[in-house]
Amino acid sequence: MKVRPAAWIVQDGLVLTMRYQYGTEIVHVLPGGNPDPGEALPETLARELEEELGITARIGRMILACEVLNFNQKEDTLHCVFEAEIASGEPHLDHGHTSAQAIAWISPDELAQLTLYPNVSEFLGETTGSFRYAGPVVQPYKS
Repeated sequence: MKVRPAAWIVQDGLVLTMRYQYGTEIVHVLPGGNPDPGEALPETLARELEEELGITARIGRMILACEVLNFNQKEDTLHCVFEAEIASGEPHLDHGHTSAQAIAWISPDELAQLTLYPNVSEFLGETTGSFRYAGPVVQPYKS
């Protein structure tokens, strides 16, 4: 099982996502990425946010863990979602580090209407300050 840290960044009541298009499917992804060997998850997340979005972020505590089980693919993924806030910079895509097509700020209520990866909108719509293990989540689209 691989591990992917992701950021829950909320500004002015909107959540930062990255929009991808796979064929006809539009998928919104919580920013994050894969750890390098020897790299702690908060360090991974800070690096990925800087590389892909050009921002320096303060990484907070982990607020959610869930699994996406790819029964027809090679690896399952444990997603670890951390609270994060932008310390400096304005998010913009660095196409040398991401294939995302756009940045999208979306209200937590709207996330449930979209294809989100990982599919955690029901667990993060209103963070309460406590950690939650959501177990395996139903993922309509698996990249």
